[in-house]
Amino acid sequence: MRLERSISAFARAREIIAGGVNSPVRAFRAVGGSPVFMQRGSGPFLYDLDGHEYVDYVLSWGAALLGHANSGIVKAIVQAAGRGTSFGTPTEAESELGELIASLVPSIERIRFTSSGTEATMSAVRLARGFTGRDAIIKFAGCYHGHGDAFLIAAGSGAITNGIPNSPGVTANVAADTIVLPFNNAAAVAAAFEQHAGRIAAIVVEPYAGNMGLIPPVPGFLQTLRTLCDRHGAVLVFDEVMTGFRVARGGAQQREGVTPDLTTLGKVIGGGLPVGAFGGRAQIMNELAPDGAVYQAGTLSGNPLAMAAGIAALRAIANDPTLYERLEVLSKLLCDGLSEVFAKHEIPLTTAHAGSMLCVFFTGEPVRDLDGALRSDTAAYARYFHAMLDRGVYLPPSQFESLFVSSAHTTREIERTISAADDSLAQLEAVAAR
Repeated sequence: MRLERSISAFARAREIIAGGVNSPVRAFRAVGGSPVFMQRGSGPFLYDLDGHEYVDYVLSWGAALLGHANSGIVKAIVQAAGRGTSFGTPTEAESELGELIASLVPSIERIRFTSSGTEATMSAVRLARGFTGRDAIIKFAGCYHGHGDAFLIAAGSGAITNGIPNSPGVTANVAADTIVLPFNNAAAVAAAFEQHAGRIAAIVVEPYAGNMGLIPPVPGFLQTLRTLCDRHGAVLVFDEVMTGFRVARGGAQQREGVTPDLTTLGKVIGGGLPVGAFGGRAQIMNELAPDGAVYQAGTLSGNPLAMAAGIAALRAIANDPTLYERLEVLSKLLCDGLSEVFAKHEIPLTTAHAGSMLCVFFTGEPVRDLDGALRSDTAAYARYFHAMLDRGVYLPPSQFESLFVSSAHTTREIERTISAADDSLAQLEAVAAR
């Protein structure tokens, strides 16, 4: 595949943009090669600068639940833009979107909008600390909650340990207040509460881990987190920036039947525009300024364009009773089809899917946590990624990211993808045999 215009665009970007990209995974460092620059999207497809079409399984990292350039969302944005792009004042659209979210996610009694998921999770943790008067938080290795300092912590040498920074610029003091544990290990969480008695303000967790590939919770894990938080007076924060409106109409908390104290959202609720939100129990949310003492603010929070896009997206979701059944069918069809193809070529593969999210791990072993994900063959994934790219399928440029389907995908795109995978693996086998 010829990508001259993308290569030229990346060279230009590197002259002015740090690293040539505005988010690191876009640089293709995990798979090699030069990133593909996209010109437009339509439904389930992306089109690059060189005119190639791709079936898209990144979908703006999950934001485009209804596909690219959805007509209802585009119309809402255009109409809102005609009235003004930002006022710095309240608008009724903020209340309308908030009410829509609360109607679909019953745990959210009060909400506050932000401009990104990172901002939402940072604010939720600050609120939890302010509400409890405690400093420490528990997070899980491999779960990503944005690039706030408290979240950029890697696990230490033991299962229960204070973290160490894994990014320069994160101080040791911040790391000391972040306890990193293995995902899906309820015993480690119970032990951490005993070891750090009276210190833990919150557990923050992706209920379905989506940033080390898709890893669902084992039975009982989330329920145990809820029990432990109740027992020890800590706040349970579900980071549903990715899973919110992706795995079910009411998010992972609906699928699992577990109610968090606070929920963070993003992606889908903005219809593809920059937005985030955090919300939950009124008793906790009332601690936010101006009613309470915990400060949080944002000039563009509740931006009218993002609110209009979000309202259009959530109305479409609310009015489509079979949406999540169809998305689940598509995800399962793709996982099952890929499993058959990989088995045909005798290549180990483990898959996972939930709602419109899915993942393929290049390992034959079960994957329940970060250690399991890291046993994947990342070099093989990189070769597979480029072979699929050559065949018009755009996958996440990292083994450790989730794939997404949208309401615009059909069985035609799924069948095209499975066929491309078969061709790709055959080509890679032939190359390896030379």
